Order: sequence, then structure tokens, then C-alpha cells
Amino acid sequence: MSIRSDSLFTERGFLMIYREISVRVAGSADDARLQTYIQDTPHDGSLKMERRPLILICPGGGYVRTSYREGEPTALHFLSRGYHACVLRYSVAPICFPTQLSEVGRAIQVIREHADEWNVDVDRIVVQGSSAGGHLAACYGAFWNQDFLLAALGANAEEMRPKGIMLSYPVITSDPAYAHIGSFENLLGKDYEAKAGEVSIEKKVTDAMPPCFIWHTMEDDTVPVENSLLMTMALRKAGIPAELHIFPRGEHGLSLASPIVERANGAGVQEECAQWIHLADAWLGRLFR
Repeated sequence: MSIRSDSLFTERGFLMIYREISVRVAGSADDARLQTYIQDTPHDGSLKMERRPLILICPGGGYVRTSYREGEPTALHFLSRGYHACVLRYSVAPICFPTQLSEVGRAIQVIREHADEWNVDVDRIVVQGSSAGGHLAACYGAFWNQDFLLAALGANAEEMRPKGIMLSYPVITSDPAYAHIGSFENLLGKDYEAKAGEVSIEKKVTDAMPPCFIWHTMEDDTVPVENSLLMTMALRKAGIPAELHIFPRGEHGLSLASPIVERANGAGVQEECAQWIHLADAWLGRLFR
């Protein structure tokens, strides 16, 4: 069900399609939706590119909200690189796991269903997430081929396979020494103590995990850098290609770390961290070859 649909037009056709499309599954919040940023891909000989890669973005927010700063600004950057982008406004507390994971899968299905209309290269879909959204993206990387998810979606594994996973200062581990406990409490509700280990993603990495790009800061005192270190070590053990960047300075929740995402109080800008997105662009270029 389409919630909202807007298109920006030029003289020769549409420039970009913005839609809000429901991705509700069993147990979803009413407003679980996919925001699409689909750009024109003319087939008049003016472009070599016929189908574009797509970046599916999962903003953070501790599983209690989904951030604007980690959503649309990131999508607009990837548009500037020639990719399509979508922002997933997934269900948050009191909705519990695995509903959010199923919504990621449903978003992938929606993208594939519109692939011809939108000119999407379905073999080059990457899931990106920040903070708790990074946990969700990492969950999808770990669980995309699991029977419980495929059964919930009525899907087969090959339809659900992502090309890669991009993680910005992700929540990964439920180990109390390093965990952002609030994210896991919001995600699991009353089942937190019983099920926290089941969504501690460094314990769930297998050889089916897609290649990963990860970045974090040493100064992050909300989600400690050990989350990314544990994830990277798990990827190495499983033989999964991974790229990790750790910056010495910077608070949690930087998003693009540039002035366009500066917070109202002046925080949220860290010049050296702003290069992460360009490192990610280079990684995507290699991944998409």
C-alpha cells in the first residue's frame, strides 16, 4: 500500500520519485514504511548506466525512534553518486524483534517488485545502518538466509541476498561490558534477558555474511568502539571481506559528520570523520565492479 507518492518532473520526464510505501508485516507499527529516492535513468543513449545500484538506509535511534540526520541526508549523498536510495522507517519500541528484521526483508521485496519500473540493479543492493540501525543492518547481513525470516516473508534465500552491508558506529554486542543496553531492551522488551544473546551479532556471523564496511570513533561513549572491533574480528574468523575505519575523535551519532547534519546545539560535526562517506564510496565502487 502506497502511503504517499510524489514525483519531480523535467520536460522530458521524471527527475526523481519520492514515495512512502508501507512495509508492514505481522506485528508492525502502523507507520512502518519505506521512503524512496529513485532517480531518473534515461534509456535514450545518453547514459551507459541502465540500472542503478540501491542503498537501503536504516537510521539509528536506539530502537525508540528513527533519526532524520541518519536518513535523508545520507540518501541524498548516495543519489549524488548515481545510486538510488531508500530510507527504512522501521518499527520501534514497544514493537519487538524480529519484526524490524522482517521489515528490512519486506523492503527488499518491495524494491525487487519495482525493479523494472525504477531501473534497479537487484544484484547490487546494499544495506546501510547507523547505531541501532547498524545493528538492524548487521542482523539482516547475518540472518537474510535463515528459515524463520524466509518463512515470515514467503521468500526464497536468493531473492533476499544483499550485496554488502555498511555500518556506522553500530550496536553489535549484547555483552554488558560493551553493549548499548538500552537498544537491546527496546528491541527485545520483556525477553531482553532471555534473548539478548540471540541478537549479539558478533556471535552470529557465518560464511554467508556479505562483505562489510564499518566505521567508528575511539571517543564514542554511547556505543563503544569495541562493538565494531568485535564485529570485525568475527568477520575475519568467518573469512568475510571487511573494511574497518576507526577515527580518534568524535561523539556518537555523527551521521555524515559534516555541517549539513549539525545539531541545533552546534554538535554533530567532526571534520576528520566526514571523510568516512568518501571511503565508503570507494568501497562501494570496488564492490560494484
